[in-house]
Amino acid sequence: MRTLFIGDIIGKPGRVAIQCLLPMIIEQKKIDYIVANGENAAGGFGLTSEVARKIYELGVHGMTLGNHLFDQRDTESMLDDDKFLARPANLPPGSPGRGYFFLDGPAGKLCVINIQGRVFMTPIDCPFRTVLALLPEIKKETNIIIIDFHAEASSEKQALGFYLDGQVSAIFGTHTHVQTSDERILPGGTGFITDVGMTGPYLSVIGMEASGPIAKMVDYRRNRFEVATEDIRLAAVIIDADNDGKCKSIERLLLKIEN
Repeated sequence: MRTLFIGDIIGKPGRVAIQCLLPMIIEQKKIDYIVANGENAAGGFGLTSEVARKIYELGVHGMTLGNHLFDQRDTESMLDDDKFLARPANLPPGSPGRGYFFLDGPAGKLCVINIQGRVFMTPIDCPFRTVLALLPEIKKETNIIIIDFHAEASSEKQALGFYLDGQVSAIFGTHTHVQTSDERILPGGTGFITDVGMTGPYLSVIGMEASGPIAKMVDYRRNRFEVATEDIRLAAVIIDADNDGKCKSIERLLLKIEN
């Protein structure tokens, strides 16, 4: 099974990157399933049902979220209604939505888990124990499991990688919007990358027009952040996994829309 995971989609430029580049990737790489982190897809903050619909129409099969999941008004109803959308599984009990979903087709069944870190982020339930508790039930359905670990600290992402090595097919870090070049297969057979990177405008400060973040950092005042529009790229990772859930290959992508 070959799965493409697309890093954090940033507003409309991120959706344009998918529209322009995804058909070529599917054709050249023979992709079975496409998953994307969509937590910044609506104007750079959160996700709406309308934006989610547009992303699905571009060919994405399922999406994960992160710390911006409640930035838009219709999030709660969307989380309950969309069976291919996962919010962090380690949110408090009773939170709307689900922490994982399944994709099932000719290539087999895939489970996608969303989890959020705690280091330098709002403290929620333990991501390590949360995932470990989910695995026995999920493995009744499939051994092929990928995790979007939406976390700030590289150390926390890498620690989860070794903690779950051999128990899941892949762990993809998201949230920092800067792609790392450490894609690898860990000793137990789990594919890993510290951060997939962002899909959106790279002439920016992690997707935003530079003037907004600069003003905030220099003047320490609230400033309006606007999604940038130039140098649009798609960041992603492709893995091959066998029926036992082991990662056989991992490939990092960073593709630019050519004008």
